[in-house]
Amino acid sequence: MWVFYAIGSSFFAGITAILAKCGIRKTDSDVATALRTVVVLAFSWLMVLITGTGAGITQISGKTLLFLVLSGVATGASWLCYFHALQKGDINKVVPIDKSSTILTIVLALIFLHEGLSFGKSVSVVLIGMGTMLMITKKEDKPEEKKENSKEWMIYALLSAVFASLTAILGKVGIEGVDSNLGTAIRTTIVLLMAWMMVFVTGKYHQMKKIEKKEMGFIVTSGLATGVSWMCYYRALQEGPASVIVPIDKLSILITIAFSWIVFHEKLTKKAAIGLGGIVAGTFLLAIL
Repeated sequence: MWVFYAIGSSFFAGITAILAKCGIRKTDSDVATALRTVVVLAFSWLMVLITGTGAGITQISGKTLLFLVLSGVATGASWLCYFHALQKGDINKVVPIDKSSTILTIVLALIFLHEGLSFGKSVSVVLIGMGTMLMITKKEDKPEEKKENSKEWMIYALLSAVFASLTAILGKVGIEGVDSNLGTAIRTTIVLLMAWMMVFVTGKYHQMKKIEKKEMGFIVTSGLATGVSWMCYYRALQEGPASVIVPIDKLSILITIAFSWIVFHEKLTKKAAIGLGGIVAGTFLLAIL
């Protein structure tokens, strides 16, 4: 059954970006992130209740809690940057950059966690890196203003990938000796506080009254999709090998790109299609190492 849970995790993670993009056409991305995090937080603590791991919160050491909090801050920064990039740029370009966080995670794991870098991992890094570069190449027929906007979304997309990598490293240290569901719930609580703090500090809370019902529906649904994805992901990890489940989850990029074509009519160029092939090949290689 873990295979079906892993595929379910990948599917719901893939449609999250599509639903979120539909919810931030007119709504500010920071406000949307804060609202959807409420839904994700509810799912996170629901998982803690279902698994009965809430009592473990009293046994968390100060060091572990510190890393969980730092991991939550990194996650919050990653989400804020990611959804801001989605609001400004094409899904087909933002998502590959975000997924390239795999490369930085491997490098950081080598430096801070002393995890080895095999020949196979090196090839995977090259394939994912080259594939990402091919996918984000600008179209020549875009007007100048679009090119200017693309610079802005690219900066946010890159920051999203950097913070996502830090999340993985800090989360790995912080999750030691703590149930993964409880650790995720604590991190998500920090993300919620950070997202709402951003909304109030920037004075964007007034915009909540102006959110259209349709966009609010997409924002909530994207939060539900993230929650279901996490439930499937951790259920799959309980029953199957992480070395196979994690790469399957990363292949959510295929789901996202398929739906971006259906919903937003964003088509891949030949060069981008080759790039996607490189990312998929690199991810599969990581799965069989």
